[in-house]
Amino acid sequence: MNQIQHIIGGQMTAGYSGQTQSVFNPATGETIAQVVLGEVAEIDAAVTAALAAFEGWSMTSPARRAKVMFGLRDQMNQRRDEIARTISAEHGKTHDDALGEVVRALEVVEYATGIASHLQGDFSREVGPGIDTFAERQPLGVVAGITPFNFPAMVPLWMIPMALACGNTFVLKPSERDPSSANLIFDLFQKAGLPDGVLNVVHGGKLAVDAILDHKDIEAVSFVGSTPIAEYIYTRGCAAGKRVQALGGAKNHMIILPDADLDQAADALMGAGFGSAGERCMAISVAVPIGQETADRLVEKLTPQVAALKIGPSTDSAAEMGPVITAEARDRINGCIAAGEAEGASVLVDGRGLKLQGYENGFWVGGTLLDHVTKEMSVYQTEIFGPVLSVLRAESYVEAVDLINGHEYGNGTAIFTRDGDAARDFAKRIKVGMVGINVPIPVPVATHSFGGWKRSSFGAHGIYGPEAVHFYTRLKTTTARWPTGIRSGAQFTFPSME
Repeated sequence: MNQIQHIIGGQMTAGYSGQTQSVFNPATGETIAQVVLGEVAEIDAAVTAALAAFEGWSMTSPARRAKVMFGLRDQMNQRRDEIARTISAEHGKTHDDALGEVVRALEVVEYATGIASHLQGDFSREVGPGIDTFAERQPLGVVAGITPFNFPAMVPLWMIPMALACGNTFVLKPSERDPSSANLIFDLFQKAGLPDGVLNVVHGGKLAVDAILDHKDIEAVSFVGSTPIAEYIYTRGCAAGKRVQALGGAKNHMIILPDADLDQAADALMGAGFGSAGERCMAISVAVPIGQETADRLVEKLTPQVAALKIGPSTDSAAEMGPVITAEARDRINGCIAAGEAEGASVLVDGRGLKLQGYENGFWVGGTLLDHVTKEMSVYQTEIFGPVLSVLRAESYVEAVDLINGHEYGNGTAIFTRDGDAARDFAKRIKVGMVGINVPIPVPVATHSFGGWKRSSFGAHGIYGPEAVHFYTRLKTTTARWPTGIRSGAQFTFPSME
């Protein structure tokens, strides 16, 4: 059986722990590979390799670093289908969905090709007698990324290109559930001309994560995952003196005003709620129609569409939604639906117990639609991370805004309306990091930065875009005077440029 190994200093290695974990095809439930699990020794080896590579890579000109990013872009464009198939084989998402992941990752790579302009500093001449001041951004050193299963190619590529383009070296700890994409990313970088040791991949679980957080030579850590783990990583990493950005969970709402195009809104909810089996931190999991008439009409449109979802393996070109990642995830999602039903939600479409002919052992949950959900229910309070859409009816726009602002998460939200005043007010008042106006999944393009508010994000910086440049560099300001033949004597007061 195929063994997925670490990549340290440019070399494949099984590491030292001797521990492995099964990797499954979620559509069949079959074990398709074994991934080796690293611990402290493997992280130490990866950091050593990254440290050895740092001096040479950080002294490489931004233009030459950009050349590697151009090469990576070419590799990704040439191998889009291969990357998508690798994602789908271990994650289960449809091929078209995986292709979309590759395209969004490419946006960040393309932004990183412009690193020379992103790193431009400031210069001020004659700030004092014969004195000039200039500011520049310098790389941190060895940085690390800990990435989730739901976007096994896109999220690493939200981090790595920007970190490397800024002159850092990198240790990646991908999800052990779908690890092959990380090794493929390394191969793409290698063929793009990246020197050995600049990027290292260590597979593993919590022991590897803790080794990253505690390692004295790792300067910064970027993480995407659930809120409890994000908070843990932020707290432990900061205690160890690291710069940390930790993106957590979500409960994303979509408000539907009475004037909205309900056909458009229903279509948006279908894609945003059930794409990738709801395993997205930007998935819309709560629809908030305003007024009973709007709610009734929306539910009438949604119910047959959810029931008719085409569910199948990634090899089925007609499939709109695939399985969830593991049997444990399936069982947890089914438990959330049962809890919602027990608490009084109306189960209009029930995805529990779904079986597909020929794929009976796969990790399937069908599309589920719950109506009359209230904010007190666990199904509303919990991030389900599955194909479950809840309808929570609000009597007014103000009630809906207060509902969203009162939730502990603040990742993404959307409003569907034809009313420009309402949309403008919503964008201003809502306490959420990413807002869509008639856009259900408002993931920013790469020239902007991704990041939530409240317990959806820990740390001062968003991921990718301009925020990434600031996260992966530190500011240095130099004030210089060159001899002019004029002596002014010793100065014992605080320096002034007057």
